[in-house]
Amino acid sequence: MKLTLTAALLAGSALATAATACETTLRSSDTHPDGYPTVIAVQEMGKLLEERTDGRLCIEVFPSAQLGEEKDTIEQTQFGVIDMLRVSMGPFNNIIEETQVVSLPYIFRSVDHMHKVMDGPIGDEILEAFSDHDLVGLAFYDGGSRSFYNSEKPITSMEDLAGMKFRVMQSDIFVDMVSALGANATPLPYGEVYSSIQTGVIDGAENNWPSYESSGHFEVAKYYTLDEHLIVPEVLVMSKSTWDGLSAEDQEIVRQAAKDSVPMMRELWAEREKESEAKVIEAGAEVVTDIDKTPFIEAMKPVYEKHVTSDTLKDLVERIQATE
Repeated sequence: MKLTLTAALLAGSALATAATACETTLRSSDTHPDGYPTVIAVQEMGKLLEERTDGRLCIEVFPSAQLGEEKDTIEQTQFGVIDMLRVSMGPFNNIIEETQVVSLPYIFRSVDHMHKVMDGPIGDEILEAFSDHDLVGLAFYDGGSRSFYNSEKPITSMEDLAGMKFRVMQSDIFVDMVSALGANATPLPYGEVYSSIQTGVIDGAENNWPSYESSGHFEVAKYYTLDEHLIVPEVLVMSKSTWDGLSAEDQEIVRQAAKDSVPMMRELWAEREKESEAKVIEAGAEVVTDIDKTPFIEAMKPVYEKHVTSDTLKDLVERIQATE
């Protein structure tokens, strides 16, 4: 599916107007700004829903954390206050056991490996796990590879991380990952990262190219190291109470529309990654690309030992690692 960012943005604008004519408009939250690939993808899903339900269902996306930061919007979606949510996997780690596996450092060998896993039966199993928590898992989006960035110095080895303070998502796995590397983890909402780096509360954070750029973090933390410690998919979920209010026919239409939005999201994501990388480098960010990941990978053994304890998780790890 070919769709430029400009065309997608125009489509999103048209959807916002069209949504007012729908019988039911689903409210969807995203922490990222308007124009971000995940936001555009859910807007595209809304267009598919409107077409396939003859105007019974539409989606209005609230970007830029207008409805709250991710942890808060998860709770709101569970209670049915928000109908849909695109959210990072990390905040679910302490809620849904199965999400911990795909949040493990270096569990995926590449983005292609992640796609093969999440598009197959393992991905379906993880989506199904949301049903026990008043949520319905619909689809997985890309979150790119996450790397460290900071305001102090270029990080060229694990030793450079010693004693530094990094923001992480509110997930025990991410806290333990940073600790295993010799740094100090500070769980913070995404919206507080810029000011926290600016004021010296933290030295930096870790994220993908588009988030590093769109958040403006590159302005206050110009050193970016491509250690690619995480390739964590993001997830699109619906409130179970909203889901239960739909007919069986509309439930199937919603699920398929979510799946159909994934290829476009991935294409937009790949395009946006290149644009974001070019933008931050042009702005003066210093990127470290030549780094030996082996010590980073070996340092994760205690993280796996601590968090991969149940038979369910051990089985998932083995099957993911065996996926070619």
